[in-house]
This record gives sequence, C-alpha cells and structure tokens, in this order.
Amino acid sequence: MAERISRLASQKPVVIFSKSSCCMCYTIKSLFSDLGVNAYVHEIDEDPKGREIERALLKKGCSPSVPAVYIGGALIGGANEVMARQLNGSLRPLLGQAGALWL
Repeated sequence: MAERISRLASQKPVVIFSKSSCCMCYTIKSLFSDLGVNAYVHEIDEDPKGREIERALLKKGCSPSVPAVYIGGALIGGANEVMARQLNGSLRPLLGQAGALWL
C-alpha cells in the first residue's frame, strides 16, 4: 500500500489524502483552493482500500491519518504542519518549487 500512496502522491504537484466528512480536511482543501492550487484530492472513505491506505498513512507518521498532504511528491504532514507553514510563510515558496502555483 505504501507504493500506491507514493504513486498517487507523485502524480500531481499537490496531493491530499482526505475523508469527505473530515472538517480539517475541508479546511486544508479550502486553503489550497484559496491559494490557487488545483490539488488532487483522494477521498480514502470512498476508496475500497481506504482502511489500508489509512493504516499506511499512520505508519508514515501521519497522526491523525488525514488530512495527509504531499507537495512535490514529499509528505509535508497534516493540518498542523500545513497551517504552520502557511503562517511562517514557507508554504507558498514550497508550492512554487513544486509547480503548483499558477501565479
């Protein structure tokens, strides 16, 4: 399952593993949308192998397992890590390096 996560994470500049009912996932998806980023969102609760993906994300250090954000194929972390980067000004440059910003 780790290979599948890596494959999905490398398909687009920004990939978010999410659950459709998760309020923090919604917040992170909204943040990227507001920044002009067209993130690929993989809703694990809509995936038949979602529980396996969730366990694999936990093994990678995502706690809670969602949202799990990958930028440029690298795991950035969850909501706390993304928001910390947004507040300290390091998120936008990272998105630019990954080719995720249109501006």
